[in-house]
Amino acid sequence: MSTVTSLVQSVDWLALAPPTVAAAVALVVLVADLFLPAARKPLLGWIATAGLALAALSLLPLLGEDRRTFCLPAHPDVCSYVADPFTLVIQFLVLGGALLTALLSIDTLKDHDLPSGEYWFLLLSSASGAALLPASRDLATLVIALEVASLPAFALVGLRRGDRLSSEAALKFFLSSVAATAVMLLGVSFLYAATGSLHLSQVAHALTALPDPRLATLASAGVALTLVGFAFKTAAAPFHFWVPDTYVGAPLPIAGYLSVVGKAVGFSGLILVTVQGFPTYANVWGPALAVLAALTMTVGNVAALRQDPRRAHSAVRLLAWSSVGQAGYLLVPIAAAGFTDDPAHAIGSTVAYALMYAAVNLGAFAVAALVARTRPANRITDYRGLYHQRPVVALALGFFLLCLAGLPPGIIGLFAKVTVFSVAVDAGLAWLAVIMAVNVVIALYYYLQWTTVLFRGAEEGAGEGAEDTEGAKAPEAARKGQPSRARIPAPLATAIALATVLGIALSGAPQLVLRFASGALL
Repeated sequence: MSTVTSLVQSVDWLALAPPTVAAAVALVVLVADLFLPAARKPLLGWIATAGLALAALSLLPLLGEDRRTFCLPAHPDVCSYVADPFTLVIQFLVLGGALLTALLSIDTLKDHDLPSGEYWFLLLSSASGAALLPASRDLATLVIALEVASLPAFALVGLRRGDRLSSEAALKFFLSSVAATAVMLLGVSFLYAATGSLHLSQVAHALTALPDPRLATLASAGVALTLVGFAFKTAAAPFHFWVPDTYVGAPLPIAGYLSVVGKAVGFSGLILVTVQGFPTYANVWGPALAVLAALTMTVGNVAALRQDPRRAHSAVRLLAWSSVGQAGYLLVPIAAAGFTDDPAHAIGSTVAYALMYAAVNLGAFAVAALVARTRPANRITDYRGLYHQRPVVALALGFFLLCLAGLPPGIIGLFAKVTVFSVAVDAGLAWLAVIMAVNVVIALYYYLQWTTVLFRGAEEGAGEGAEDTEGAKAPEAARKGQPSRARIPAPLATAIALATVLGIALSGAPQLVLRFASGALL
């Protein structure tokens, strides 16, 4: 009598808690929006913020052990969801970044009259997908998580209805991301046809010994197309063209969210497919990612260097191009993983750098959101004299910029760059390390230029022309060049304070970076 193999998979709900909590709170917000009167809509923001905090706290029971779920009955070690150290670190980064974004958003919704229910539902849905992705260990779940994180982001970018910049940004972001997804799905289908599996561990095993040369060709094409798809998601040059306009058109909290959480999603997916799915093709993706890293950091830093401080939205554009340059640094350890015998250690430097970048970059966007309340055009010149108006805020922004530049007192930025640099040298990529060093010097100029603006005296008529190119008006005091002394909203002040404290704590304990950089997270 033949036996029937059970196809029922066990589910570890504790392991699934972080993305599940975020998704559940998204549904709560959506339903609550139907019943709350307009005067009570701000309550939705606090529900969403509490939900993200709860999702982050649900990581605590998972510390210290690897948990797996949705495993194949015949192969218990082949699973679709794995909560290992790599997953937990990226989920902490994603949920922490989403939490800071939520704090930035509470007053932005009131200032721009954005629809509360839709905004919070979309943000929580995107955070849920972003938290799911680093735990995904099969190509289908990876793609689904990537799209759950990306699709709500399109709507968030274009949520300022009637704003031409916002509509153009959403359309450009949507079209580029859809093209990336189409390319990636084609690559995934090729890999499935060649290997007969979607699980990364089984794909990696099958790629070591393909019986037919035609299947090897198909698999090579699948690897290349999958990498191109992720290059779009990480804003690697030459697939970065959507970044500046998208950041300018999006609400500022969403621009910060994309610069941190969006990148974390792209890079965690890229790490998983290269290191765990395609180790056999390291001789292909290693050099390709090294070239992409060099091109990305150079394009981003040179473009940031060319920004006119008097141009409308120049502050956000500089942060956008800076994020492209930072993406180049983040790519370096992943490229180095293709040249070492222990790639799991190499990618630790990317994770360490991402933690530093997330804290200080969101902090910079938080200060930009504060300045935009009185200067909607958000020029770099609008920050002139900020120290004399708000000394604590100016010092915080100066600290964030110095961290990004890798200069003291931003010790964490310096250590993060040194770890990335050393990984490239150890992998034999001396030429890439040289290009990185040159780019770090280029970046010093525009970061220091912005920092010095903060401490200069305010000019007469500094607020003239503080009118947005789309017709948005600054308050009367700002248009006359008078400093605004309005109280900083509590959620915005909290976001700036949290980012500052985290940056200072990391700078005070740089060994945390070395711990991540030297540890095997996968």
